[in-house]
Amino acid sequence: MFMKDTGAGETLCRVSIESPDSLTATWRDHRLALRWTCPFVLPPWLNAWWKVFGRDAEPLVAVVRQDEAIVGIAPLMLQDRMVRFLGGPDVCDFFDFAVVPGKEDLFITTLVGYLSSQGLKDLDLGPARPDAIVQKLFSESGPFSSIECHNRREDVSVELDLPSTWDEFLGALNGKQRHELRRKLRRLHEAGAVRFRLVDDMTRIPAAVETFLALFTMNRKDKAEFMTGRMASFFRSLSLALAEEGLLRLFFLDVDQRPVASVFCFDHQGTRYLYNSGYDDGYQEISVGLMSKVLSLKDAIDEGLRTYDFLKGSEEYKYRLGGKEIPLSRCHVTIR
Repeated sequence: MFMKDTGAGETLCRVSIESPDSLTATWRDHRLALRWTCPFVLPPWLNAWWKVFGRDAEPLVAVVRQDEAIVGIAPLMLQDRMVRFLGGPDVCDFFDFAVVPGKEDLFITTLVGYLSSQGLKDLDLGPARPDAIVQKLFSESGPFSSIECHNRREDVSVELDLPSTWDEFLGALNGKQRHELRRKLRRLHEAGAVRFRLVDDMTRIPAAVETFLALFTMNRKDKAEFMTGRMASFFRSLSLALAEEGLLRLFFLDVDQRPVASVFCFDHQGTRYLYNSGYDDGYQEISVGLMSKVLSLKDAIDEGLRTYDFLKGSEEYKYRLGGKEIPLSRCHVTIR
């Protein structure tokens, strides 16, 4: 355990290292106090990743406390003496710390002091959004002279501010895109009996995930190669972990009672995240892949969500649906 003096008359801060498993209880008890906006570092996500992919890393989940109150959590790991966020860039689009608002400086000075005391001088943190705590604290213009930071843009994420109604969404599109979207929706409904459904019953999720995995690997060679046995295990574990916390939104598009497309989404703090998708290429002519995404977006509007996050990647359809680009940057930190 690491102790740090915060100044005359102030309570000492301490850092304890917890396991990914034990973090779930901490999250449930303190989720309202902490600014835990990044879904990819929520304990259900961290636990699912760690169980499947964690064999080559040492967990370094640092919990900073002042007295008995949690100030912040750094969900980190150690690989070859390099400190990184817990999780892999192939399944986690961006990362961040979870910190009590107003305690950011206290959190980061305590964390840096702890890492330095352990001889851990190199941090490879990211990717992260511009509004992430890690970007504000670790930057070339950051407030701490004891660290050297270098940021580089790595990728983009695309998100959409949601209006209050579907008609408002359509009205915000340009005339060509609005006409095209309506045409594709009409063709879809002309192809047969259409149903867009959510699977949220815990007892039905395992079978539904198998259907999703089949659709995911059906139409593209790169997706089939991505979905290795370990990756499929991760999706199975992740779906149950997210569903247990009420976060999972696993949708299916059926045509004549046959599932022809699926979108794996999750909702967190007013945002729907489009994590992955798959479709039956036998129905490609009626655009079931795109239409399943559009219908999940419509459902998000109907649910009163504020944002639809298409996540990492600059695919053209995201911009055609009105998405705006969010840069993702990686920060390399050296503690002097």
